[in-house]
Amino acid sequence: MRIDHAKFFNGYRDAFGRISQDTVNGIEQLGQHMESDPEMTDLRWAAYMLATVKHECGNKWSPITEWGNRVYFNKYEPGTKTGKSLGNTQPGDGWLYRGRGYVQITGRANYARMAQALGLGPEEDLIKDPDQVLRPMISYRIMSVGMRNGMFTGKKLSDYIGKDKCDYKNARRIINGLDKWDVIKGYAETLEKILREAVVQDQ
Repeated sequence: MRIDHAKFFNGYRDAFGRISQDTVNGIEQLGQHMESDPEMTDLRWAAYMLATVKHECGNKWSPITEWGNRVYFNKYEPGTKTGKSLGNTQPGDGWLYRGRGYVQITGRANYARMAQALGLGPEEDLIKDPDQVLRPMISYRIMSVGMRNGMFTGKKLSDYIGKDKCDYKNARRIINGLDKWDVIKGYAETLEKILREAVVQDQ
């Protein structure tokens, strides 16, 4: 799937208004990762992923770190109910493995699981250097693998978006129950239309 980038951005501006150069750069980088991803086989998957990033990253279009001061993340520390569920085992893990990315992963166990799923080498060790998740390529790969394979909640893109179905409401369950499903559904529908109008037709 190849996209005419000029047409896409013209459509995006028509739908969402003026955008900064940082926004253009962020979407452009994310779009390039999508275009080069051989597993990205459905335009509607791309639309829903873009809609998710637009929401989760607060229109910044770049991987972000979960907000809050260090004390806030004590709720993720070893010994707490949440910390145990996240696989945090060492003092400070709550802060060290706080949420990061386009779709934020949280907790020592999830960082380790994603590193294994992506087959990352020692120079990209997410346990020793969790800020690697803020690199756009790694963040994109985490989102793609996680959403396609159901690694975030057990629900995956193909459960809701396929040949004979497109349920942008319940697709939110891939990430976070039905939280803000209506906002993200609206984004996805608009972005799908923009993408369809920008697809480069093979001659």
